[in-house]
Amino acid sequence: MSTFGFGSDGVPENGDDTGPAFADGVVAAAGIAVYGAGSTDAAAARAALVDADVPAKLVAKDAALWGPDAEAEAKIRLGWVDTFRRSRELLPRLAELRTELADLDHVVLAGMGGSSLAPEVITRTLGVELTVLDTTDPAQIRAALADRLERTLVVVSSKSGGTVETDSHRRAYWQAFLDSGMSEAEVGRHFVMVTDPGSPLETTARELGAQVFLADSEVGGRYSALTAFGVVPSALAGVDVAELFDQAEDLLAALPEESGNPGLALGAALGAAAHAGRDKVALVSDGTGIVGLGDWAEQLIAESTGKDGKGILPVVIETPDSPGAHGTDVLTVTVGGAQPPFAVPGGGVRPDLAVNGPLGAQFLLWEFATAIAGRVIGIDPFNQPNVTESKNNTTRILAEGLPAESPSFAEGAIEVYGGGGDSLAAVLGALVDGIDPHGYLAVLAFLDRFGDARAEQARGLLATASGRPVTFGWGPRYLHSTGQYHKGGPQVGSFLQITGAVTEDLAIAGKPYTFGDLQAAQAAGDRKAMTDRGRPVVHLHLTDRAAGLDQLLRALASLPASKDSH
Repeated sequence: MSTFGFGSDGVPENGDDTGPAFADGVVAAAGIAVYGAGSTDAAAARAALVDADVPAKLVAKDAALWGPDAEAEAKIRLGWVDTFRRSRELLPRLAELRTELADLDHVVLAGMGGSSLAPEVITRTLGVELTVLDTTDPAQIRAALADRLERTLVVVSSKSGGTVETDSHRRAYWQAFLDSGMSEAEVGRHFVMVTDPGSPLETTARELGAQVFLADSEVGGRYSALTAFGVVPSALAGVDVAELFDQAEDLLAALPEESGNPGLALGAALGAAAHAGRDKVALVSDGTGIVGLGDWAEQLIAESTGKDGKGILPVVIETPDSPGAHGTDVLTVTVGGAQPPFAVPGGGVRPDLAVNGPLGAQFLLWEFATAIAGRVIGIDPFNQPNVTESKNNTTRILAEGLPAESPSFAEGAIEVYGGGGDSLAAVLGALVDGIDPHGYLAVLAFLDRFGDARAEQARGLLATASGRPVTFGWGPRYLHSTGQYHKGGPQVGSFLQITGAVTEDLAIAGKPYTFGDLQAAQAAGDRKAMTDRGRPVVHLHLTDRAAGLDQLLRALASLPASKDSH
């Protein structure tokens, strides 16, 4: 795929950031600019989309755009196009509730996937505190429960109302509030529920005397950034969300247009790149005002496109200088709030595309572009046919018990399951060497996202060693994000799963299993889903988390760097 090129320092290759090459590579509207979308392949895809009147039809919510098999699903999933207009109706009630609950100034969001990732981006970007609980790790949950409990407002977000992790968080907080001496009536005041109309969570909220906000039922979870799922926790934490709506409204006016349409430009570029073999998208924050957008876009792109053996794999890169942002099958995209690509901090990245603009518009832009890319690739961007597989495996394991497994060997604080070799270094080396030439490696860590945060360093070390795209996902968070892609997308993935010993477990009120049991079952259920597909899976269990992480990172750092690493 030919691209609009930038030099190694991020400056356009003609050396003139005001010259015609730079100008020709920009599509901008409403404060959003997409740089580099003028490649030959992207231009052809864009022309085909315009000929079929796709942009205008998408804004008009034409459910037939993705073919007859997708039409029924699309009919009930296109509300995201203008959902922010309906979300404005929530603002007066949210303002009143924030005043009424002013003494509850520690907001905790219990939600998974699309229910938690957008609020996390919003609050981190705007410098507002929000505790996001999207884990089943007992240590991480215990830490949250111990933090300012008497001042805590728990926002429980679940579209279906039956998400096992979120239901477990609700039960844990309910029990903790009661154990602190509160009456049930007092406890109800500490909860706000966000769910779809008619869900079990709506019923539970009414029974508990909790506040309930009903979300737009015609918006899927990963497209829900500007619905109640994104708005309620962010507003209660202190964000002026009306500004996000204004930014999206400004962009919407450009989205049906044939030219000057950033959503069309980005979607055509993503889809055309995938068709041309660049089906991995490195998402690199350029450090200019938006924090964590890559994690949100990761779940949107992966879950929307990774199916039917096709898909675009998003690879979140920590900084412009981090390894793994480039490759022959990688489209490198920088994302930020203000600056053009030649101002990207750090010298390590050379983007194919750069996307800049305000956060509210970014949400709508990427949703629109992902739907467009789905049309180009030839998939239904609104279903998730493989998501339930690991859930079903988990349910069965919780009922029957964990499968009997013995480690291949133990080394220090790490038990090694699977892989080739009789040492940790040999197993890791074999895993790296065995990555499909067109494939990727996914690190999947069922650990404490904060207490075991060093585990994230594994991604960069493995990218350096392999020269291939490497993703990192916290379990079970990734099950609601890249999990669909791993199972339904191109079967070229290799997997390194990391689990850790639980030193102090935590009961789940009303359930016969603990959080430690649930976490172990989720990890085992997803391992089964991968091994059933014949994918390479190495499982490392840390019998001592701190010592095991030290040992693992040393072993990874000792691997020789690939000549293809970037």
